[in-house]
Amino acid sequence: MRPLPPAAAGSTPAPGLPLRPARWPALLLLGAAGVFVLLTFDAHGISNDEEVQHVYGRLLLDFYTSGFADQRAFEYKNLYLYGGLFDLIAAGLERVGGLEEAALWNLRHLMSACFGLAGLAGVWLLAARLAGERAGVAAMLLLLLTGAWSGAMFTHTKDVPFAAAMLWSLYFIVRVLPALPAPALRDVVGLGIAHGCAFGLRIGAVFAVFYLGVGVLAATALHEGERTRFLRRALVALLPAAAIALALTALLWPWAVMAPGNVWKAMTAFSHFAFELLTVLDGEVMPNGAVPGHYLLAYLLVRLPELFLAGLAIAALEGVRALPALATAAGRRAALPWLAVVLAALFPLGYTLLAAPPLYNGIRHFTFLLPALAVIAGAGMAAAWRRLQQGPTALRRVALVACAAAVLAHASVLVRLHPYEYLAYNSFAGGAGGSAGRWEQDYWASSVREAVHSLNAFVAREQTAGAHYTVAVCAEALQAEVWLAPGLAVTRDWWRADFFIAPTHMDCDGALQGAEVARVERAGITLAVVKDRRALAGEARRPR
Repeated sequence: MRPLPPAAAGSTPAPGLPLRPARWPALLLLGAAGVFVLLTFDAHGISNDEEVQHVYGRLLLDFYTSGFADQRAFEYKNLYLYGGLFDLIAAGLERVGGLEEAALWNLRHLMSACFGLAGLAGVWLLAARLAGERAGVAAMLLLLLTGAWSGAMFTHTKDVPFAAAMLWSLYFIVRVLPALPAPALRDVVGLGIAHGCAFGLRIGAVFAVFYLGVGVLAATALHEGERTRFLRRALVALLPAAAIALALTALLWPWAVMAPGNVWKAMTAFSHFAFELLTVLDGEVMPNGAVPGHYLLAYLLVRLPELFLAGLAIAALEGVRALPALATAAGRRAALPWLAVVLAALFPLGYTLLAAPPLYNGIRHFTFLLPALAVIAGAGMAAAWRRLQQGPTALRRVALVACAAAVLAHASVLVRLHPYEYLAYNSFAGGAGGSAGRWEQDYWASSVREAVHSLNAFVAREQTAGAHYTVAVCAEALQAEVWLAPGLAVTRDWWRADFFIAPTHMDCDGALQGAEVARVERAGITLAVVKDRRALAGEARRPR
C-alpha cells in the first residue's frame, strides 16, 4: 500500500483490458470462479428476505407497465426505502420467461452470483491499477477465499450486488481523481453508471459520494495553480456523472425522487432502524439495537481468513512506512488514488465504532467493505513479495509454501461447508465448528431447502400412498413450500403439525418437540433438523 505510481509497483495501467501475459493468472482465476457459479448456483436455498424483495420487484414493474398509475410498490412494507435494480431485473426476466417457481429462485441466485463475479473482476482491476498485477490476483483470491463473499454472493441478493456497485464506483473514482480537472469521458460515464446502480440498490451509496467529494477536495488542495478555477473545472467535468447517476436513481428507485426529502428519510430511517431481532456476539445474545460499537470490527476479525488479515496487517505497516513520503508534493500526488480506497475501507467501520447503529447478521449489511479491504490486503501481499525478493531465495520459498498451505486450508473449509460457505469463520472464532453458539450461523435459513429434501425422502421411504402431512417451518413458509413434495404442506398451526423443519440458528429447532429423523450437517455443525411429531400427544405438542 505504498504511495507510489502504479509503474513503480510493477503495473502500467491501461484504459482497456489488454490480454497481456501478466493478466492470464487473474483471468484464469476469474474463469474458475465463473465455472463454480455455473455448477453450483442451483444448490442454494431461498433466503429469508427474498420473497419480499421479489414482490417489491414485481410491484415496481407494475408501476412502470401501468404508466405510473399502480403505486403499491411505495406502500409495500419498508421496501420503498431500497432501490429496485436487482429485483426489477429478476421480475422482468420472470415475466418474459414465464418461469416456474423453483427456476425463478435459482435464476435470482445466478443473477446475484454474477454480481459477485463483477465484484471480483473490479477488485482485480482496482488492485492491479494501484499496486500491480500480483496485487490484483492476490486481492481477487483473498476475496474468493472469504466465505462471506464467495458463499454469500448466491443468496445475499441485496448485499452483494450493492457491494459490487460500490466497488465499481470506487474503481472509477480512482481513475478520475488523478486526471482532474479533465478526466476521460469514459471514466466519467462509468462513474455515473456505477453511482446510479449503487443508489438503485441502497441509500448507502452516499458513502461513495462522500469518497468522491473528499477526493476532489484533496486533488484541488494538491493543485499548484489557481485552485478555485481547478475546482470549478473539475465539478463541471463531473456533471455528466451526476446526471447519469440521477437518471438511473430515478429509474431504479423512483420513490427517492418523488419528494425532495425522501432520500433524507431513507438515510435517517436506516441510521436508527431497529426491530425485535436477536443477534449474537462472541456467545452473548442481544437485541440488534443494543449491539456495541465494536460489533462489526469483531465480526470482521473472525470472518476474514487469516491470510486476508495478514495482508491487511502488512498493508498497514507499509502505509506507516510510507507516511514520510507524504511530506512532499510528489508523494501526496502519488498517494491520491489510495485516498478513496482507504476511506472506503475505514470510514464505514469508524462510523459503526462511534455511532453503534443497530446491526445483526454479522457483517451482512457491510458486505460492501470486503472488496475495498481485499484491494488493500492484496496490495499488502504484493508489497511483502517485493520485499522478499530482496532477501534469500529460501525465505521466499518458505513464504510461498506457507501462503499455499493457508490457501488450501481456507479452500478446504469452504469445500466442507458447501453450499453454506457463508458460514465460514477463521481460527479466532474456533473455525466453523467452534463458532456454533458464539457467532451468527445460518441466519438466512438456507439449509431449509436441504432439510425439505430430506423430509421428502423420509416420507417417500414410508411408501404410504395418498398420505397428506402438514409441516411447521421455523422460517418463511416459501423457503420450504417451493421444494416440498406432493402430499406435504406448510402449516401455521404448529400444535397440530405432523413434521417440523428448523434451522438450529438461535435455537429455532427447540421450538417444537419430535423425533429427529434427519439433519443437515457441515463441518461438524448441525445447521437444520427435521422432526417427526406424529407420535406426540397432549402437552408434548405445545410449541415452546
